[in-house]
Amino acid sequence: MTMMHGRAPTLGSAILLACALSLGACAVGPDFARPTPPAASRYTRDTLRAEDAPKSDTVQHVALGREIEGNWWTLFHSDAIDQLVAQALDHNRSLAAAMATLAQAQEFALARAGGQYPQVNLTAGAGRQQYGKEFLGPFGIPPFTYFAVGPTVSYALDYTGGVRRGVEQQYALAEAEQHQRDAAYLSVTGQAVMQALAIASVRAQIDTVETILVQDRDNLRLVQSAFDNGSVAREDVVTAQSQIANDMTLLPPMRQELAQAHHALSVVLGRAPANELPHDVDLGQITLPLQVPVSLPSELAHRRPDILAAEARLHAATSAVGVAQSNLYPKIQLTASVGQESLKADQLFNATNDAWSIIAGLTAPVFDGGTLRAEKRAAVDAMRASAATYEQTVLEAFAQVADLLEGLDHDAEQLDAQDHAQQAAQSSLELARISYKEGNAGILLVLDAERSYQQARLGFVRAVAQRYLDTVQLFLALGGTSPGDTAQLRSEPRNVL
Repeated sequence: MTMMHGRAPTLGSAILLACALSLGACAVGPDFARPTPPAASRYTRDTLRAEDAPKSDTVQHVALGREIEGNWWTLFHSDAIDQLVAQALDHNRSLAAAMATLAQAQEFALARAGGQYPQVNLTAGAGRQQYGKEFLGPFGIPPFTYFAVGPTVSYALDYTGGVRRGVEQQYALAEAEQHQRDAAYLSVTGQAVMQALAIASVRAQIDTVETILVQDRDNLRLVQSAFDNGSVAREDVVTAQSQIANDMTLLPPMRQELAQAHHALSVVLGRAPANELPHDVDLGQITLPLQVPVSLPSELAHRRPDILAAEARLHAATSAVGVAQSNLYPKIQLTASVGQESLKADQLFNATNDAWSIIAGLTAPVFDGGTLRAEKRAAVDAMRASAATYEQTVLEAFAQVADLLEGLDHDAEQLDAQDHAQQAAQSSLELARISYKEGNAGILLVLDAERSYQQARLGFVRAVAQRYLDTVQLFLALGGTSPGDTAQLRSEPRNVL
C-alpha cells in the first residue's frame, strides 16, 4: 500500500504538468478579431423629411442615434397586441424548436470542452486464461484466474492548441445558434404584430366597402323614386343596380384575405386555425409611434441577430483554420494507469500486487497524399467565404433599413395625398347627388363620383395600414428587442457562453 501511494501522486503530477504546459502553449492558426462594420454615419444618402420633422401629434419623427427602449411592440400602445405577442412567445412552435436547438448546441460545446482535460476511467476485470506454446515456447504455465482493478488516465497533449481551437469553434457555433434563437424570437414577435395589423386593416377595408354599399343602396332608392315619378328611364335603375353588384364583388377577396390572416396568426400563436383568436385588434385603437428610434449603422451591426449570427459563424470558421493547422503537427498521447492485479480475489488489495504504467505515444503525419494541407487550405477558403458573407449580411441590413426609412417618408406623402383625394371625392359625390336629385345631371355622373370616392376611401384605409406595417418592418430591421434584454422567454435554456 505504501509503495502504491508513493507512486500515484507522481503519475498524477506528471499528467497535471502536461496539462499546464499544453494550456499555457500558444494555439496555432489565426486569432479571431471582431470585424469592423462598414464606416457609415447614416443609412440614406439624403436627409429624410422625417428627420427634420418637428415633434407633433400627427407627424412621425425619426430619431437617428437612439435605441429602442423596452419591448418594441409596446410603442403601439395596444393591450391587444401586447397580449397576442405574449401568447406567441409562450406557445410558438418555431421558437420552441430554436430554443431546443440552442440548448443542443450548448451541450455540444460543453462536451467538446471536456476534451481539454484528462480522461479518467476506472477499469476492473476478472478472468481465467491459459497461454499456449506460441506465446511462451517450451515453458508452460498452467491455467490461472486473475483479478485486476484500478484507474486509467489518458491525456492528449495539446501543445499546438488544436483541441482548444476545436472547443472555440464549437462555442462559436453555439453562439450562432443563440443568435438564430434571437432571430426566431424577432420573427415571432414581428409576425404576431404584422398579422394582427393585417387583420385590423382588412376589417377596416371591409367596413369601408360595407359603408359604400349602404350609399349604393341609397343611390338605388333615389333612382327608383325618380323612376317611379317618371323623371328617369329604366336604364338608370339598372345602372344603379349594376353598381351595387360590382361593389359586392370587392367583399369576397377581402374576406378571404381576412381568413388567411386569421389562420396565419393562429399558427404564430401555436393554435389550430379552427380556434377563435383570443383578442381582436381594431386599427383605430392602435397608436402610431410618432417618435421612431433608429440606431446608428455601427450599432445595428452589433444588435441584429442575422449579423451577429454571421459574425459567430466567421468566428467558428476562423477557429477551424487553427484545427486544420494543428493536424499538421505530431499528436502526443499520454496514458497512465495505477492498479492492483492478483491471482486471488482476497489478495487483490495487497501492497505486493501494485501495478502501474506510464506510456507516451507520438503519431506524426509523414505522407498523406496532401490531404492535411488541402484541408487547411479549404478551411482558409471557408473563413474567407464566411467573411464575405458577413460583409454581405451587413450591407443588406443597411439597405433594408434605408428602404424602410424612405418608405416611411413616402407613406406620409401617400397618406396626405389619399386624405386630400378622399375629401375631394366626397365633395364631388355630394354635388353629383344634389345635381341628380334636381335633375341637372344623369345617374352616370353620380356613379362615376361614387367610384372615385370608393377608390379614395379604400386607398386611405390602405395607406394608414401600410404606414403601421412599414413602422413594424423598420423596428424588425433595426433588430427589435433581444430576449436577453426583455426576459420574455419563460423556458430560457442555460447559457454557457
